[in-house]
Amino acid sequence: MTQNAPLKRRTGGQVLVDQLLIHGADTAYCVPGESYLEVLDALHDVQDRFTLINARHEAGAANMAETYGKLHGTPGICMVTRGPGACHAAIGVHIAQQDSTPMILLVGQIARDTTDREAFQEVDYRAMFGPIAKWATQIDDASRVPEYMARAFRVATSGRPGPVVIALPEDMLTDIVEVADARPYTATQAQLSPANVDALTAEIAQAKRPLMLLGGSGWTEDAAAAITRFAETNNIPVATSFRRQDIVHNLSPVFAGDFGTSTAPTLFARQKEADLLIVIGARLGEMTTKTYTTLQSPNPDTRLVHLHPDADEIGRVYSPDLGFAASPAAAASALGALDLGRADNWQDWCAKLHGDYLTDTDSPNGEEWELDMGVALCQIRDSLPQDTIVTLDAGNHTGWAQRYLRFGRPGRIVGSTCGAMGYSVPAGVAAALAHPDQLVLSFVGDGGFMMSGQELATAAQYGATPIVLLFNNGIYGTIRMHQERDHPERISGTTLINQDFCKMAEGYGAHAERVTKTSDFAAAYERARASGRPALIELVTNPEQISTRTTITKLRDAAKRE
Repeated sequence: MTQNAPLKRRTGGQVLVDQLLIHGADTAYCVPGESYLEVLDALHDVQDRFTLINARHEAGAANMAETYGKLHGTPGICMVTRGPGACHAAIGVHIAQQDSTPMILLVGQIARDTTDREAFQEVDYRAMFGPIAKWATQIDDASRVPEYMARAFRVATSGRPGPVVIALPEDMLTDIVEVADARPYTATQAQLSPANVDALTAEIAQAKRPLMLLGGSGWTEDAAAAITRFAETNNIPVATSFRRQDIVHNLSPVFAGDFGTSTAPTLFARQKEADLLIVIGARLGEMTTKTYTTLQSPNPDTRLVHLHPDADEIGRVYSPDLGFAASPAAAASALGALDLGRADNWQDWCAKLHGDYLTDTDSPNGEEWELDMGVALCQIRDSLPQDTIVTLDAGNHTGWAQRYLRFGRPGRIVGSTCGAMGYSVPAGVAAALAHPDQLVLSFVGDGGFMMSGQELATAAQYGATPIVLLFNNGIYGTIRMHQERDHPERISGTTLINQDFCKMAEGYGAHAERVTKTSDFAAAYERARASGRPALIELVTNPEQISTRTTITKLRDAAKRE
């Protein structure tokens, strides 16, 4: 609809759906509810232009929308009903906030004339989501739907991306209005000025041992390629923040590893040797600083440059020597073609860090364990398609993927950085739906699978074919590791008695196999790929092998020595 065309009478629900289309949305994930029937009805008329995926749980729907936002850089759309539906979806909002992912959660709401009576499923969503969303609001006037939706898309994508929550009173959605549509939104991003670039390059050029730390969201294909070109031209080693290893290809001679839950001890040691840390896009939070211990606050011992799309993030914990508000894309574009003339000086330093990474990710010998997933993943990693999408849950089991797989564009690593269990399976489903021609591997533990494994039924319903690698060790692994470290041999609340995961998966319509030996994994993986269905491979692992770097026995022995 153009601004000069006669205005058409529409329901609030129809106006909202029209705005979704105007702003480029083509998919939404939902669990249906009577509180937003008018939106569902309006979507019926645009099925040729808009895909609606009904998930099995609101947390699954929210995680699917968050995954869409990660993969596309535009807001993932989630629709849920009031009360319990919104509460279930809250985890997706929390993930989107901590992961800086553009997302819009639309919540059906009680009628306006029943507010403040504790009506059926009544919740104040401004109060509920205000602390964990970038913006939380309610649309009480259908004629303002275009205004609110345009702002929602801009807020979700501008500066540091994040989630927006909008409550939609059910009677507002049935109101008939005549209102003009908004223009398609454009995101606003901070840019570097020529003077900023000069100051930045001057700071880098004087370093003897620079180290770049890349992270956050907003790394487009072009931005990832540009920052890689800058690093390789100048022999500047690059580390990434937690679960952002796909920014720079891991076999690039500049890649040094990642700061996350599987970080090599050598990388922490090299960070101490660095005399300049150049942080682009990443937050200097708990994960990137090993619980705020690798850098001194507020004034780090190492010189620090920090570029981040949110000016308020710069200096939040650590005061930089140089700090600029800039999106990753803007920073990469400004630096991509620059040669600082110091590549020879930094060559040996860069080679040491990449050599450390290669050594740390060599295949283990695998002699101690009947099923060693480090060995198994190394057997297939070189044959994985370049555009493979890997989704990760929370838990120690993800350490095998994070340590032993290779990442890099056009492939993607998609995982919650806030430690949300139950994320990987719906993320894998969403990724497989969005990119049906690409291989999707979903890593999940036995605990996490029981939180969202039912979304395999969603995959089967819509023809998606992710391969779920389910690590079954009969425990909540990460918590048991911490338990054994702090309270050795005092097991409480961390044991799982599991059911037949293969039968469960088959019931959902998936191909399923159980693997107990390293030598059987590769063939099972190939059969899963060839099945043409969503697939689950149950990996029966030894709980003693609690992580890629330690065992329960070693943890107990260390605790006894203290």
